[in-house]
Amino acid sequence: MLQGIDVSSYQSSDYDTDGLAFVFIKVTEGLSYVNPTWVAQRQTARDAGLVVGFYHYPHIDNDPVEEADYFLDQINLMPGDIIVLDWEWYGQDVSDESARAYRAAWLTHVKTKAPGHKIGIYSDRNNWRTVDTDSTVGDFLWIADYVRAGAPRIAYDWTFHQYTDEPLDKNVADFPSLDALRQWAGTGTSSPCEPFPGADWFRDEPDSPIVTAMGRRLVAEGCSAYTEGPSSQWTDADKLSYQRWQRKLGYSGTDADGWPGPASWDALRVPKI
Repeated sequence: MLQGIDVSSYQSSDYDTDGLAFVFIKVTEGLSYVNPTWVAQRQTARDAGLVVGFYHYPHIDNDPVEEADYFLDQINLMPGDIIVLDWEWYGQDVSDESARAYRAAWLTHVKTKAPGHKIGIYSDRNNWRTVDTDSTVGDFLWIADYVRAGAPRIAYDWTFHQYTDEPLDKNVADFPSLDALRQWAGTGTSSPCEPFPGADWFRDEPDSPIVTAMGRRLVAEGCSAYTEGPSSQWTDADKLSYQRWQRKLGYSGTDADGWPGPASWDALRVPKI
């Protein structure tokens, strides 16, 4: 079995990757929270060559499609990235039926928006045994049960097992090798992206949802210069944010002037509207 961890804002962005094959990173919760360190945590995983998964913590009373889109809007999905619904709702006064309905709708919508990526759920053993009724897991089950690694007390086939939270959440994956895990995860395809609309398009002061989607990607990449927004109207804040993105990619001088070009645009991967 392979070793991995999962991290949220409670963990450092430069966590120790020695001996790890994979990491799951919390990105969003509900419709208003984004983990402020997730981009840096993702970079640590990418730099170490780990298989990377991203998860969303739901607020069950919200629209699952809206929450799914909010989650996906944050992420620059790459082939082989794994997607997880953290199927928990502590402190939320919701029925078991609502929790099951949310799960089904979220998984279905995300599978449609991110075709080919492995999409599954995280569940603790109690919810799995008492709330689940039809084993709706998408592509895989990540089960939490704090017992011996690789021996969760459930009958259903599992792919990942969280076996302790001391000193942090530790997991194993049921694969014989890292190559096997990568092959399983690597069938994913990147989400459809907006093609580069042309340099003159931005200079003509566009008012377009593409500008909003671009701004959200810049925020997700840690390049925000926004005091509010982003909005559909191209502003100086968009230009400054894009300049930060260009510099993050290594551009300088006139190549980092804040006006989008085809190479930096393709790297940003703005989701298709």
